[in-house]
Amino acid sequence: MSDLIKHECGIATLRLLKPLSFYKEKYGSAFYGINKMYLMLEKQHNRGQDGAGFASVKLDVDPGNRYISRVRSNAAQPIQDIFAQINERINTQLELNPEILEDIDTQKANLPYLGEVYLGHVRYGTYGKNSIESVHPFLRQNNWMHRNLIVAGNFNMTNVNELFQNLVELGQHPKEKADTVTVMEKIGHFLDSEVGKLYKKLKEKGFNKKEASPHIVEQLKIHKILRKSSKDWDGGYVIAGMLGHGDSFVLRDPNGIRPAYYYKDDEVVVVASERPVIQTAFNVAFEDVHELMPGEAIITKKDGSVHFKTILNPRERKACSFERIYFSRGSDAEIYKERKNLGRLLMPDVLKAIDYDTMNSVFSYIPNTAETSFYGMVEAAQDELNRQKNEAILKEKDSLTDERLKDILNLRLRTEKIAVKDVKLRTFITEDSSRDDLVAHVYDVTYGVVKPTDNLVVIDDSIVRGTTLKKSILKMLDRLSPKKIIIVSSAPQIRYPDCYGIDMAKLEDFVAFQAAVSLLKERGIYQEAMDAIYKKCKDQSEFASQAEENHVKAVYAPFAYEEVSERISELLSDESITSEIKVIYQTVDKLHEACPKNLGDWYFTGDYPTRGGNKVVNKAFVNFYEGKNDRAY
Repeated sequence: MSDLIKHECGIATLRLLKPLSFYKEKYGSAFYGINKMYLMLEKQHNRGQDGAGFASVKLDVDPGNRYISRVRSNAAQPIQDIFAQINERINTQLELNPEILEDIDTQKANLPYLGEVYLGHVRYGTYGKNSIESVHPFLRQNNWMHRNLIVAGNFNMTNVNELFQNLVELGQHPKEKADTVTVMEKIGHFLDSEVGKLYKKLKEKGFNKKEASPHIVEQLKIHKILRKSSKDWDGGYVIAGMLGHGDSFVLRDPNGIRPAYYYKDDEVVVVASERPVIQTAFNVAFEDVHELMPGEAIITKKDGSVHFKTILNPRERKACSFERIYFSRGSDAEIYKERKNLGRLLMPDVLKAIDYDTMNSVFSYIPNTAETSFYGMVEAAQDELNRQKNEAILKEKDSLTDERLKDILNLRLRTEKIAVKDVKLRTFITEDSSRDDLVAHVYDVTYGVVKPTDNLVVIDDSIVRGTTLKKSILKMLDRLSPKKIIIVSSAPQIRYPDCYGIDMAKLEDFVAFQAAVSLLKERGIYQEAMDAIYKKCKDQSEFASQAEENHVKAVYAPFAYEEVSERISELLSDESITSEIKVIYQTVDKLHEACPKNLGDWYFTGDYPTRGGNKVVNKAFVNFYEGKNDRAY
């Protein structure tokens, strides 16, 4: 992706359904669970590199022994760091006590992190600081085992202020407004309440506190706690949690915005943010890994029983399409096919842009995530070249010589790796001209493969802000002196902020918004349009948690889709670029055709799946209009 955008996050949960001795005997190690967690987190490092965390719970531990372990890191390589810490602590204990090497029960009692219930997390810091305090899992401690709560998630809530105020009204004093804290404290409140009610009933039956504890564990209804806790949540989320006694859960939002997949057999229950993560770590087939349904929770009780409960009534499925375009690993069979289709469906517009001249066109991609879409685009281009060959053969059939036939059949599509990203450039120079010159060299170029008579077609995942494209990539490609440079985006125009996980918070950052503003000014209706939209957005109460309508759609309403694309082409070019520039965007209809199961398209269409999303986009416009450099969520 030429413009890096961030996304949070990745989760992994694992419940071992057998005693640790079983895994030692079958797989050669009691640390089977820890090893699998390392694999699952490492296979999701694409989802977050700002921090990583790991927590474990031991079942049936005697009083006086530690049963919860947690480690977090915001180091440069956080996954490796947390598991280096885990390994160091375990190996130190084994070196000091070699007699327990084959004694699994003693290992469990004395070694940290060795348990039966695991929760891991990788984080992209889309909001707030990247301090260690922001890294999941979060821990809510209590001396009662079943009141201990560990929470991690892949989520963003649009109504954090309201959720915070709800906690205050419940009599709590939250230490901060971060959505993870408010979510955990809300669950914790209803957990405490449910435990209190159960104890009261048991006390009336003559049980003392010690006698009541195991009965509370058995009778605790996790789905009831989740229903009460999530009633007011607005956002995209997958929330995972563990209780100190061993119950665990994963809950997905009712629109299915954020992804979650699970696998279960008689040895393990596993949940992760991506399907191939589970396939690889546990060597299971595609069809054995299932998607957690929107609004559903998978709950694993201490006794190992697994329950699927509808926590929130499912709404229209709006699974994030960016998962398919860019974020999720392309090794998923469905995603690989969808990304190829994204490239293939762009080809008709590309062919028009190059006047169907495939023989004088070079096709490439901007490394490396657009590679799969590139394959789809090239296959479609090859189909067109084959059509042209057939047409030539039929046209010349009466005079065709062996030499001419050989020439026609030898025509090949020209594909090259043009852009090579050497390093992630960092500079302390603040002077714009100096910095821009350095940024222009983030990518290097392959010389000698493009002629001045060639079209150069380069596909990218998406064009968000356009900054890297304008200041680096286009200048680099222009050095090859092609006749025409065509930048192809496998994603549609990004027009609106995302408030459910992706770090796109300000309207003025989007080159599509800049293009629409430019067109409004050109038509002489800018101020009139902006004033009208501002009034509608401002009329929305500052304290309302929801909004019925996205008023910012009016910015784009006067213009055809292609008109905005043409203006973006102009904005990304400047007098220093000699080649003709054209930008082609995927259409929303073709996106839906390529990714039929993931129709979450609010950043392209403005059709937010929750009313909290409408509130965010309207607030983003107010910030733009008032000149505030603030986030909208």
